[in-house]
Amino acid sequence: MIFRTRFAPSPTGPLHLGHAYSAILAHDRAKAQGGTFLLRIEDTDLERSKDKWIAAIADDLRWLCLTWPEPPLRQSDHLPRYQKAVDQLAHMDLLYPCSCSRTDIRAALSAPQEGAIPGPYPGTCRHRPLSDHKPGDALRLDLSAALDHLPTLPSFTDTGPIHPGHHSLDPTHLIETSGDVVIGRKEGITAYFLASALDDIYENITEVIRGEDLFDFTPIQVLLLTLLGHRPPDYHHHRLIRDEHGKRLAKRDDARAIAKYRADGLSPQDIRQMIGL
Repeated sequence: MIFRTRFAPSPTGPLHLGHAYSAILAHDRAKAQGGTFLLRIEDTDLERSKDKWIAAIADDLRWLCLTWPEPPLRQSDHLPRYQKAVDQLAHMDLLYPCSCSRTDIRAALSAPQEGAIPGPYPGTCRHRPLSDHKPGDALRLDLSAALDHLPTLPSFTDTGPIHPGHHSLDPTHLIETSGDVVIGRKEGITAYFLASALDDIYENITEVIRGEDLFDFTPIQVLLLTLLGHRPPDYHHHRLIRDEHGKRLAKRDDARAIAKYRADGLSPQDIRQMIGL
């Protein structure tokens, strides 16, 4: 099997040193194994995604001496494909409409920040049938029904240094951490973690390389892929680049934006040294 991995930023702000670490690590692993490194633009957040950030992402990555097949996949071009998967889960009677907390629902549909999983949903709307779907409602996964739907629970392999080994899904842990996650809206906007997992299958990704902050999303992605009839890829969760206070870098942290280091005269090798690569 030919090694394939990807770097999949959301175009909602500038890339920072944490992005540089993840992208360079993925590119290096692909190059070392004679494989392929892909760029994917995860722009399902149609309100916040901007073309100027897509251009800036490509400029920064090329400056870092990274290459990829053109053109990169843009998720906004594939919304019907994601909706087809949502419809499949609905046909399996695993979804229900939810009108709770519009703010929380919008956040669940976007790319996550560290510690973003809000905890288990109390099931307020779990009794509602899909026929009761109203404009503005989200669609949630009935996690207990989804777990019961599978004859055996799936597992996944992590090749990274933080959670190495083979991991079987733990139903109790899933219920306590993820709960009935938001899958999407009837209008065709699909949750970040489902769209991303589907694209890993679509692009034949063999190893997903990403930060340790996304490790808790992996079991729910593995579960969804298995329900949809796909074999999940391997995962490689790596350390995060943090500031002097131990906080995960964010796109609003312009002081550590790659573009700023470029403007200050640093070289790509300087960036590699700064992030320990």
